[in-house]
Amino acid sequence: MQIADFALERFFARWEFAVEHLLCASDVEGFPMADLLALADDETRGLWDRLRLGYAETTGHPLLRAEIARLYDNVGPDDVLVFVGAGEAIFCLANVLVGSGDHVVVTWPGYQSLYEVARAAGAEVSLHELFDADGWALDVDRLLASLRPNTRLVVVNAPHNPTGMLPSRAEWAQLTGALAERRIHLLSDEVYRYLEFDEADRLPAGADTFDRGISLGVMSKSLAMAGLRIGWLATRDRDLLARCAAFKDYTTICAAAPSEILALIGLRARDAVLARSRGIVAANLPLLDGFFERWAGTFSWVRPKGGSIAFPRLDPAFEIERFAADLVEAEGVLLLPGTRFDHPGNHFRLGYGRSNLPVALDRLDDYARRALR
Repeated sequence: MQIADFALERFFARWEFAVEHLLCASDVEGFPMADLLALADDETRGLWDRLRLGYAETTGHPLLRAEIARLYDNVGPDDVLVFVGAGEAIFCLANVLVGSGDHVVVTWPGYQSLYEVARAAGAEVSLHELFDADGWALDVDRLLASLRPNTRLVVVNAPHNPTGMLPSRAEWAQLTGALAERRIHLLSDEVYRYLEFDEADRLPAGADTFDRGISLGVMSKSLAMAGLRIGWLATRDRDLLARCAAFKDYTTICAAAPSEILALIGLRARDAVLARSRGIVAANLPLLDGFFERWAGTFSWVRPKGGSIAFPRLDPAFEIERFAADLVEAEGVLLLPGTRFDHPGNHFRLGYGRSNLPVALDRLDDYARRALR
């Protein structure tokens, strides 16, 4: 397989653990291990204490799959397949679902593997571009107009990375209804689900909407446990899930046994886990509102509707690559230039899921006063 370098991950390989303040992180601040174990019930604490470090079940621990299934309305444990992170799930799905002669539509800007793996598998990919002038809105009519007779898969990430976009329920119903009618699979990347700012805006899960709907989930984002490297696909298309399981034999075979038990603990205690994540985000948003108000005309943003990331824009008079490079050298604060998404609009990804955001934002503010005025 020939595949393009993953520009975003190469960027983080260089910088993520070399800077003091990661102001572009896509996840919520990692949940402390001791706090997670304190949330364990008697059954999961016993599973943890008696754990043997052997191979785990290839499809995922039965109790974990059952707990994941409870996140959905129309999904059972046999409709869930556990992976090592969302990245492996995307890789396996794209390789078994599409190939040469197939067409895929993917929202963009976005996480590179959502479209690059399908390209490497031989499919033709059309990027459904979102525009800040439209509030990063998903244009369902335009997306549906781009479908072809050979379209096999549509990929939508909502809440969206990097913009925080979230379609309306009416838009979601229009899209899922049309794809169901045309028998086209939908990969609904839901890694930021449960971080909607208004819970009334939460969309029905892709796996719940129709039989070819596929939900992608992970412990890394809303659930703040990226270090577990546990992700999953949920779908009622069991034939597709079986083919993904067979392909997974050539990647990781199974997830790490300790990670599965810890993920089970976290999911059983998800109300407390998600309350912590939402609390961090809610505390940081007013600070960002103030920053963009102070810097109106120089920095601008479309305020997100969910997630823990946004995609602001720096005035094009100041080139974002240079500004970000100088900022990290001067203040130890890292922004992610939009060029890492191959996006030309002088945007940058800003993450607000970390508790040290107030300090990092103050340093950005101070540096901007020196460099931009």
